Amino acid sequence: MSDVAAAQTIKTHARVVVIGGGVVGVSTLYHLAKKGWSDVVLCERNELTSGSTWHAAGLLPLFNMSYSVGQLHKYSVDLYGRLEEETGQDVGLRTVSNIRLATNQDRMDEYYQYAGVAQTIGVNVEFLSPDEVVDLWPFAVKDGLVGAMRHPDDGYVQPADLTQAFAIGARARGAKIYRKTTVTGITQLPGGEWKVSTDKGDIVCEHVISATGNFARQTGAMVGLDIPVVPVEHQYIVTESHPDIVARKAQGLPELGVLRESDGSWYMREEAGGLILGPYEKGAPACYVDGPAKDAEYELFQEDIDRLIPYIESAIRRVPIFEDLGMKKVYNGAIAYTPDGNPIVGPAWGKRNFWLNEGHSFGITAAGGAGWQLAEWIVEGEPSVDMLGVDPRRFGKYATKSYLIEKNEEAYADVFSTHYPDEERAAARPLRTSPCYDRMKEHGAVFGQLFGWERPNWFAPKGVDQKDDWSFRRSSWFEHVGNECKNVQDNVGLLDMTAFAKCRIYGPGATDFLNYFLANKMPVKIGRVGLAHGLTSRGGVHSEFTVQREAEDCYYLVSAGAYHRLDHDWLKKHMPTDGSVQFEDLTNAKGVLVVAGPKARDLLQPLCGTDLSHEAFPWLTGQETSIGHAPVKLLRVNFVGELGWEIHHPIEYQNHIFDVLMKHGAHYGLKPFGIRAMDSMRVEKSYRLVGTEMSIEYSAYESGLGRFVSRKKEDDFIGRDNLFAWEERGADNAFVTIEVLDVEDADVIGNNPIYADGNVVGRATSGNYGFRIGKSLALGMVHPSQSAIGTKLEIDILGKRYAAVVLEESPYDPQNVKLRS
Repeated sequence: MSDVAAAQTIKTHARVVVIGGGVVGVSTLYHLAKKGWSDVVLCERNELTSGSTWHAAGLLPLFNMSYSVGQLHKYSVDLYGRLEEETGQDVGLRTVSNIRLATNQDRMDEYYQYAGVAQTIGVNVEFLSPDEVVDLWPFAVKDGLVGAMRHPDDGYVQPADLTQAFAIGARARGAKIYRKTTVTGITQLPGGEWKVSTDKGDIVCEHVISATGNFARQTGAMVGLDIPVVPVEHQYIVTESHPDIVARKAQGLPELGVLRESDGSWYMREEAGGLILGPYEKGAPACYVDGPAKDAEYELFQEDIDRLIPYIESAIRRVPIFEDLGMKKVYNGAIAYTPDGNPIVGPAWGKRNFWLNEGHSFGITAAGGAGWQLAEWIVEGEPSVDMLGVDPRRFGKYATKSYLIEKNEEAYADVFSTHYPDEERAAARPLRTSPCYDRMKEHGAVFGQLFGWERPNWFAPKGVDQKDDWSFRRSSWFEHVGNECKNVQDNVGLLDMTAFAKCRIYGPGATDFLNYFLANKMPVKIGRVGLAHGLTSRGGVHSEFTVQREAEDCYYLVSAGAYHRLDHDWLKKHMPTDGSVQFEDLTNAKGVLVVAGPKARDLLQPLCGTDLSHEAFPWLTGQETSIGHAPVKLLRVNFVGELGWEIHHPIEYQNHIFDVLMKHGAHYGLKPFGIRAMDSMRVEKSYRLVGTEMSIEYSAYESGLGRFVSRKKEDDFIGRDNLFAWEERGADNAFVTIEVLDVEDADVIGNNPIYADGNVVGRATSGNYGFRIGKSLALGMVHPSQSAIGTKLEIDILGKRYAAVVLEESPYDPQNVKLRS
């Protein structure tokens, strides 16, 4: 143990410094060393596991509705089963299974939707009747149950032992761990290297990884980052033993599985002849808002029994013997949280080679997978799993400390809430609103949020409650969204897309830079608009941009609002540093309204000073003009497949534009429409989205983007050679549009397994009902052998398989006649 002795002289140089000695940090160190980087060190201010790891219950819940997080959890559980053989350290893994109870059909729908996700990533799931629940968990009663889901490979580990196993494995590969070594400062040197200052000396390194748990915000502040992590108090009860549980063990009966009463918001597992009860309480407060004290170690808060009482009562109703058990100990410790409950794993924004592995509310489960993918990202330049769901840049400047307190408390309280696909959480809203927010609300808008922005999801007609209705099935808004789609098809609709990320790239090197940064050639003529994709070094799809050439060396770029920080950070990190290319973020300065439908030209022509005929203003072009008295940029593009224009404008003019459009649009049947209608129409057009149909896991060709990839020999762009090599060795996936036949009351929502001859051959990436063509549709990725038009398949929707058939791409107006009219 000499290499971890507190008095040891630390190295002055290393390739990577990991800060934080909890299970997440040590796993990251282990995986870096496993990738062959032995010149890596970890600094821990106290002892390993002395933060949140030591008081964690050690559960390994595989359940997660996220495709990416689900893969991380699966990897972790598989790895933990192999670590003892590799390191000699028993991690205390007990594969006792996990049973999630359901007391209503919505909960069962959630489980069936998750089971589809699980099947696509190779996680085993079983469904149980109420009687089977009691057979497996004889101390439970079946009152009120409609069913349950079981993970046979789920269980728990001992967190401290797991951490030590990672440490042993890392040291065996040359990594160093410095305990009792406090990081006091982090500075980036002029050459790009980092200097990590500690109370034992300085270490100069290429990469820094922050895995500091409850100290995340303090660590971030050292480099000027406002890390979107604030912990929340979590309590669990350890009971005295019960003779009936002790008797089971004496009889050699298997240990009880982890029991989760989802609708009661608690978990329970066997522990030393007794039980552990862990609730996720409403009202649990944020803690360590400004970070723990410098000398904090193995710290717990005073228990709050009053907060636990409703959950104790619920547990007694389900497991009556719980009433007979005395409390041995109540743990109340901090768990790191983010606003959406998922961790932040990946590169920090605005900093080169500074990495985050923070915000782990299920850190024991995620530690292995997060360390694996982050190490891969650092060593190989990108991960192999699409990490959009955990990327640190999915939050923006709006995530202030006060926002985090409110949202993180909500995320904690909602751990066991039913996670509907159309769910919109209410805390800290509205926050970012476009100027027309109140006007949209007056028209019946029911809002959702994206990157802090409020956006109309759908519009409630007069006499209908302006309230959302969440479900895995077609809910009460289905009819109204259909009417919005039909009005866009027959008349003209208005959509607020102010949340788009917008920027300007300009300078003498702008054209060369963008031609290298993006796979498509930049528009040649001034005013022309093109669609272009930023690829990863392997040829997968990272980002999508609409690009307008504004001048010889000036371009206007628009991308998805959800990826504002991600896309702009990625752009800036690839820009040359010689000043030849400049970047200007226009997101907050520019609003965007979309006018689409066959009467769009009739509406706009008398309101602006530009000839909007097809000959004067063709598809995929843009012009500067005016609407009313407001200066605007019109781009003849849209995401719904109708004649239409995006109206980009200085945001202070938005209400003037809105009022002019609504006043003159009444004659043409103009009505606002929302994001849900837009999504239905984009699926009818087979339009892809980043993170679903376009991903780093799929090549640009697999996503069907060949027409947006320049193949001229003289052209070079990021990922070019690897993309072409990927194509030559053969694709594993092919993009398809599918009609689902004979559906009942639910449509595909994504991550649904697709079958051929009873075998999984792919997964749906998106789905919706196409109101304009009257078909239930899915977009997806399948094995190329199953991608031909007319191929008969099956697809799972909420546990039931439906016949499906591959359609021609863009089943609505496949020749784009409406767009080009």
